[in-house]
Amino acid sequence: MRLRRSGELLNTRSHYPRLMQERNLLYVLLDGLGDRPVAALDWKTPLEAAHRPHMNGLARRGRSGVVYTVGRGIAPESDVAVISMLGYDPHKTYTGRGPIEAVGSGMSMENGDLAVRCNFATFGRDFTILDRRCGRSLTTEEAKVLAEAVNREVRLESHPAEFEFRSTVGHRGVLLIRSRQGKLSGNISNTDPAYLKKGGLGIALEKFENKVQQVVPLDATEEARRAADLMNEFTAKSYEVLDRNPLNRERLSQGKPPANGILGRDAGSSLPAFKPVRELYGIGFAAMVEMPVERGIALLSGMDSVKLPEPTGDISVDYAKRAELTNELLGRYEGVYIHIKGPDEPAHDGNCRAKKESIELIDEHFFGNLELDLDRDVVVVTADHSTPCVLRAHSDDPVPLIVSGGGVVPDGTGEFGESACRKGSLGEINGSELLRLVISMTMIARKGI
Repeated sequence: MRLRRSGELLNTRSHYPRLMQERNLLYVLLDGLGDRPVAALDWKTPLEAAHRPHMNGLARRGRSGVVYTVGRGIAPESDVAVISMLGYDPHKTYTGRGPIEAVGSGMSMENGDLAVRCNFATFGRDFTILDRRCGRSLTTEEAKVLAEAVNREVRLESHPAEFEFRSTVGHRGVLLIRSRQGKLSGNISNTDPAYLKKGGLGIALEKFENKVQQVVPLDATEEARRAADLMNEFTAKSYEVLDRNPLNRERLSQGKPPANGILGRDAGSSLPAFKPVRELYGIGFAAMVEMPVERGIALLSGMDSVKLPEPTGDISVDYAKRAELTNELLGRYEGVYIHIKGPDEPAHDGNCRAKKESIELIDEHFFGNLELDLDRDVVVVTADHSTPCVLRAHSDDPVPLIVSGGGVVPDGTGEFGESACRKGSLGEINGSELLRLVISMTMIARKGI
């Protein structure tokens, strides 16, 4: 990370007019960053065990604390957590992950359609779940072939309806069902047993029966009953199509788990109504995110979604390219929101060393290539949720936070890690209040109060 003093212009910024002269905000969420100490890392967390000189440098120049991203006792899914961390109350605004995924995937959804977040998975013949994510070995190209087969061969007959199933990234996908019989309701349960709908929110479970669940309506409406029937029919028929698909026979011959089933969760039948971020905070944001759900949230909240640089196959090069683009965006926007998937996937696999290495790659190649003026730029680094490797699932543990630059007076935090941040001067913060607090802090610093 290259720092500069006020008045020294960066090459990447000199071509763009600054929209807010006093302060620019860089807001970085590292997916699933938070963790618990593990014996394999000498009782440190993956973050604490990682070589992270650039993030530590930000910590030493800033203030720290911890964030309960949605609330105490809630192990949130990523979408609920991101919504909260952008300043919205998910209890009031959340309408299900499905609609957000649909928007982020470029699908056209109207209120009354049913949208469902999906995963390709490996099913046994009795609908036991052998692998929820096909061993994470399903490529985006393979998923597209399988999605085309489902769209071509499955017909829904329990009620007059049409559907579109779209694969997105790797094993992920989204299902959109349009009824010809009237509106559908998203108030239905999941086929994916690892997640529970509770109080309208998606909650990750630590323990669950590894079997495909029958979808049931969660209210007595005809709209919910039809939606549940259609989801159960889609799940059964898509299994029949996928289980005999030649691509899955080829995967089996290669020793890979077949992608012969589709798990659904977090259905929704209306688009969320987010107040635009410019109205919330008085500044406009660009968003650079990896996954459709984060892209959907960014678009629905009025951010400009910026396309990621084309992947090279070398994640270190990809992170460096994202840093270069971030430098340019900070010259054109008052706020830049970055979401990086890296640490979450190895945490779900229970691989603490791989999570540590992912954090090190982000520190070296993303943060190491940022060009920041910490006399002026405000940098916030935190996470959307914790994914402890020991659990292989999201938890309700608070996530570490640093706020650096922009005149913020350092509080003596020596490094960026769970234990150090727990002792920081910012204390414990609710996720939906974080950005307001940051903007208030930097305004105070600017006024010299």
